[in-house]
Order: sequence, then C-alpha cells, then structure tokens
Amino acid sequence: MSKRDYYEVLGLDKDASVDDIKKAYRKLARKYHPDVNSEEGAEEKFKEVKEAYDTLSDPQKKSNYDRFGHADPNQGFGGAGGGAGDFGGFGDIFDMFFGGGRRDPNAPRQGADLQYTMTLTFKEAAFGKETEIEIPREEECQTCDGSGAKPGTNPETCTKCGGTGQLNIEQNTPFGRVVNRRACDRCQGSGQMIKEKCTTCGGRGTIKRNKKINITVPAGVDYGQQVRVAGEGEAGVNGGPPGDLFVVFNVQSHEFFERDGDDVYCEMPLTFAQAALGDEIEVPTLRGKVKLKIPAGTQTGTNFRLRGKGIANVHGRGQGDQHVKVQVITPKKLDERQKELIREFSELSGDDQVEEQHQNFFEKVKRAFKGD
Repeated sequence: MSKRDYYEVLGLDKDASVDDIKKAYRKLARKYHPDVNSEEGAEEKFKEVKEAYDTLSDPQKKSNYDRFGHADPNQGFGGAGGGAGDFGGFGDIFDMFFGGGRRDPNAPRQGADLQYTMTLTFKEAAFGKETEIEIPREEECQTCDGSGAKPGTNPETCTKCGGTGQLNIEQNTPFGRVVNRRACDRCQGSGQMIKEKCTTCGGRGTIKRNKKINITVPAGVDYGQQVRVAGEGEAGVNGGPPGDLFVVFNVQSHEFFERDGDDVYCEMPLTFAQAALGDEIEVPTLRGKVKLKIPAGTQTGTNFRLRGKGIANVHGRGQGDQHVKVQVITPKKLDERQKELIREFSELSGDDQVEEQHQNFFEKVKRAFKGD
C-alpha cells in the first residue's frame, strides 16, 4: 500500500510554516494518541501522523521530501537515521554483488533505542518535575557476561562460514559471474556457534529486566516533545554501548486553561454591572490569583494580557503571557423589581448609543465587502 502524502496526513498545504506543522501535529496527535483514543485504527493513524511530523519538522528531511517525495534517494541508502538493517550505500551494493570488503559479525554494536510515553498534567508540563519510571529492557546477562555461552565455555568459530557470518554464492548473470553474499544459515550470521548455552539467558547473551530510572521533566515541555536519556536503552551487542531512552510527553488538557506555545488562554465571566461600571476582579493563573482591572464600558469578548503569567520556555527563552477574554453574562432569571430597573435604565439611556454602535459595525462590514 502506497504511503499518503505527508502534507495530506497533517491536513496542510505545501507552503505551511513551521508553526502550522507543529500545530497540526499537536491537534492530530491528541486526537489519535493510543492513551486517549481506543478506537480501531487510531494507533495506526497516530503513527502515520508522527511519521509525517518527524519528516516535515526537520528542515533537511523536509527539503528532500519536497523534492523527491517518498522516493527520497537518501532513504535506505545511507541517509540520516538508517538502522542496522538498512543498506549502507553504494559500497555495500558493490560488496553484495562483487564480494568486496567484509564486515565483522562479532564487532561491537550499539544497542537499540527505547521509547517511553509519559502522561503529564497541564501543570506538571508547565512547571516540570522529578519522577521515577520503570521500563522493561534487554540487559547484558551477568551469568555469561553477554557471550551466551555456559560459564567455563566459549563460543566457537562457525566452521561453515569461517567466522565471517556470511556465505558467498556464485551466480552466472548477463554481466558475467558475480558473487552474492548471504548470511550463514548455520550461525545465523553471527560467525560463532554456541555448543553449551548459558542456562540463564538461553544463549542470547541478554535477559529482560525491569529498570527504574529517574527522569527530570523540564519546565515548559509541550505535547509530543521528548527528552533523551543517554545509555538507558537496550544492551549493546558484542560488548557495544547501550542504546538511548527517549521519553515522549503526552500532556493532558486543563478544564480552565488552554495553551498555545508558551502562552496561556482563559475566559472570565463579567456581570453587566461590572462591564458597564468597571471593576477589579481576581483571575486564576498557574501561579495563583492576580488582580485585573476592568475599565468601565468593557465589551464582551475583550482580551486582556497578563505579561509573564504564561509558561516558561522549555529552552530557557523567557516566559509566556496569559490572555484573558471576558464574557459579559446576561442574567436569565430576573424578578419584577430587577426588570423594572432595567426598563428604567433603557429609557434613561435612550437608543443613541446602541444606534451609534450599530452604524459603526455596519460601516466596517461595508468596507470589508468593498475591499477597503
């Protein structure tokens, strides 16, 4: 099945900005993340969204994708991020057909990286925290020191491949006789044979253990961001270094605050009297309540900014703001005395102010249609 266009996956045009890509990813990742969406197919959609974001958020990968699409020539032939199972480039292709240089199957290799998804509350993401997680991972067997052989014995060189881990198969082609190199079927490409296997690990050289790891969540992390914990991945092979652990953050929504970057948004109700006469109200922030002065005549939908009351930038570049949008609440239940006072107010104020506001509004609409 052919892959969908990455821009289509994120619902974006090809001229989308970095911020557009980030916002689209954050919206879709929240929708399809397995921790919040148990519908069939949600996990696959989440993986598709993450793959698209990983490519389009990286300038080099995005440039290659914009030029070549999914047929990027760097993918699978020594491009960035190639794994141990990828072809390494034209040297390996030449080696595969013509029997060039050999790789030592017993050379040290780095272990695989691990990924852990950590769910944070809104405030935990804003302020950071110290926590401990427990992850299952492959660790070097202490009984055999990772050799896979029973203590007191050693792995022996495979007699079929001579320790190379590969077999050369000669073939006649239109271009002449060539050599095709394949993994040895006797030692499965390891170059070694274990006659007496370690009883602890069964000859694998590693065992599965749960490891407790202390994690520092930096203040200001956002949904989908991650931290790298060096050396806490899977055990290395043949004495190689371990892989790394990547902790990816899933941030829960808040019942009052919303976040956009480092800024925080909220709405506050006002009574008609507060909006008309002005008042000083208390507004909740992430760090406690603050006073906000409401000028007389404030209209519903007016926005106020509380500077420095947002979220600390995760990279240490300042502090966001809090934006407060006020909504004037119209009372639904009035007694006769209240109704009488409102009628009296309406008669005293007249219709001049309302008519002037209507005229100003409709003039703006006319100018919009005329393109002014």
